[in-house]
Amino acid sequence: MMSDAQRDEGRYLKQGFGNEIGIQGRIALLLIDFVNGFADPAAFGGGNIPEAIDRSRALLATARRLGWKIAHTRIVFADDGSDANIFSLKVPTMLGLTEHNPASAIVPQLAPLEGEYVVRKTVPSAFAGTPLAAWLTRHGVQTIVIAGCVTSGCVRASVLDAMQAGFRPVIISDCVGDRALGPHEANLFDMAQKCGDVMDFDSLLSRLPNHND
Repeated sequence: MMSDAQRDEGRYLKQGFGNEIGIQGRIALLLIDFVNGFADPAAFGGGNIPEAIDRSRALLATARRLGWKIAHTRIVFADDGSDANIFSLKVPTMLGLTEHNPASAIVPQLAPLEGEYVVRKTVPSAFAGTPLAAWLTRHGVQTIVIAGCVTSGCVRASVLDAMQAGFRPVIISDCVGDRALGPHEANLFDMAQKCGDVMDFDSLLSRLPNHND
């Protein structure tokens, strides 16, 4: 007997969803909000975020070895809260993520190197209100490999905006994490149907030999 999941996948397939967009042209790596606060279950973390951080170490090393452009994001609000917005109204504790608060610092395992772009943002998407799209375009990037947290929030928002801006998003399933596994799995499924390609790190590696420029 067919399971509910199989029926759902079959319905999406029949309606034309889930087509693979593939890796094309220059590649960039986007690491979303891998900061201390999201690594801490007592703050904004939990779920499978620690595993995603650990797995992303190899992903970042690969990107550096292949010479990809690399961008990291942080949520950074003003010390006085003057840039508070609807996001912080919904999640007031986000206002504590200020420039010099250690919770807003990128985790040591994935700390940026000189020349890697650090995007500061106050909303979930890495693209909304930031120069990220212009920076990627200036460097001729067509495909964005995406890791980070959380899958159902800032990752999804960034993937959607990347796709809408004309980039090809590739979400690395074992390099993204969420504080709850239900939203993590549901959003991976939905992004794979509508926004980008979803694959694990090993599958990405198997597709890279012709994309090392």
